[in-house]
Amino acid sequence: MSLIAIVVVAVGALGLTLASGKHPKLGLDLQGGVSVVLRPDHPVSSGVLGQAQSIISRRVNGLGISEPNITRQGGTILVELAGVRDPDTALKLVGQTAELLFRPVLQTLPPQGPTPATTTTAPGASTTTAPGSTTTAPATSTTKAGALGAGTTLSTRLASFSSQATPATTAVPAAPAPISPDQTGNLPSSPPAQANDPAQTVVLPQVDSSGNVAARYLLGPAELTGRIVSTAIAQPPTIGGNWAVEINFTDSGSAAWDNMAGKYVNKQIAIVLDGVVKSAPTIQTAHFNGRAQITGSFSQHEAQDLALVLRYGALPVQLSAESIQEVSATLGKDSLHAGVVAGILGLALVMLYMIFYYRALGIVVVLGLGVSAMLLWSIISLVGTVLTLAGVTGIIVSIGVTVDSYVVYFERLKDELRAGKTVRSSVDRGFARAYRTILAADFVSFCAAAILWVLAIGSVRGFAFFLGLSTILDVITAYLFTRPMVTMLGRNRVFTEARFLGVARGLAASPTGGTV
Repeated sequence: MSLIAIVVVAVGALGLTLASGKHPKLGLDLQGGVSVVLRPDHPVSSGVLGQAQSIISRRVNGLGISEPNITRQGGTILVELAGVRDPDTALKLVGQTAELLFRPVLQTLPPQGPTPATTTTAPGASTTTAPGSTTTAPATSTTKAGALGAGTTLSTRLASFSSQATPATTAVPAAPAPISPDQTGNLPSSPPAQANDPAQTVVLPQVDSSGNVAARYLLGPAELTGRIVSTAIAQPPTIGGNWAVEINFTDSGSAAWDNMAGKYVNKQIAIVLDGVVKSAPTIQTAHFNGRAQITGSFSQHEAQDLALVLRYGALPVQLSAESIQEVSATLGKDSLHAGVVAGILGLALVMLYMIFYYRALGIVVVLGLGVSAMLLWSIISLVGTVLTLAGVTGIIVSIGVTVDSYVVYFERLKDELRAGKTVRSSVDRGFARAYRTILAADFVSFCAAAILWVLAIGSVRGFAFFLGLSTILDVITAYLFTRPMVTMLGRNRVFTEARFLGVARGLAASPTGGTV
């Protein structure tokens, strides 16, 4: 039964993988990608740089990129991204290394034109209906339709009623040295660093998905930073609704947020990162109880990006992109091609030798390697593990580990036959004793791979991962495939006594027992 089960699982998994169109994701060295070197603007301790590396890792992983390579090199952080569908988006998020700020909106400005510095009429606020409520009101906004965060609102998810805000005329103080537009009246889409001074009143842009300035905001000094946010998750739309972003605050951040919200009910709070307004929702209530929700005309992509910014926007140090380069996969592909050719030739020679030396049992080796290969391919493809050149090396090395397991078993069978046992009676007894040796050898190999995985960085971890995975598969296939397969052949006289491929001939034994 175990023989049939593992074959069905292996073939079924491979069929499912091929039918779904999935295949192993190639790493940076095999398919190319983007490499970014980030350097602190001023000297920092190793601990601070390590914290920044950890936050960047979580931010990039939030994009769905499998196994990005994010390492420290001296006083810099190296970010290597492979298999990225949208490199521009990934680079944009990696480059957003400044601290997340929450600033009150003093005035909404058009995308182009002069920058007033006195009074304004606040944009019409909109109403968000919390779960369980029935009252709604149409939303209005002065920002361009389709811009990220246009017309968004911020509401408590736990409220039992919805509060409707009304347009209000608000006098704002004169802006101390607001940013001046250029000669064409446009505000630069990437303001200089001093433009986002947390202690100053500034004018910052809001950029749409095409990179164009959709709106500008006159913003007051920062009230809070991104450290108040515990988690932020993009929520799928309900029937007739849009995507939303749910925010959970930290214990101390909840009180700080409520304190700020009490001052700005029915007014906008801008979420600012790297001198760009990511969203400017309207506060709907003064009490949030540690949880809030940003709603509006979000697309899925916009909601997920905003959630990423809220979760991982705060870094302990300002980082600047020292270099950004696209990495060609030519060298990696050439190396992969050469490695695959060498692996196939080596594997073919090993298989031919095993068949020549062990006859029918050599065919068991070939079939067993095929079952392991189908399982390995399916796992790599379905799980989405990134395959690098080092990983390919680990797989090739693991073939030797697997073949060693077969040799241990077959040589144990020879020992049983020398003791006067028949082939039929030796297969089970021989496997029981050989399997202990196989387990010991595979355990040592797995421990080596695990230690290498923990201590190593970069592509070396790929080598360790695939070596460890292949070792586990070797233990499984040895028990579920090799044992019953050899037992079936050893108990069938057709296979045992065959002239050229007989099991007895491969073990240098006579069909009735003993060696020849």
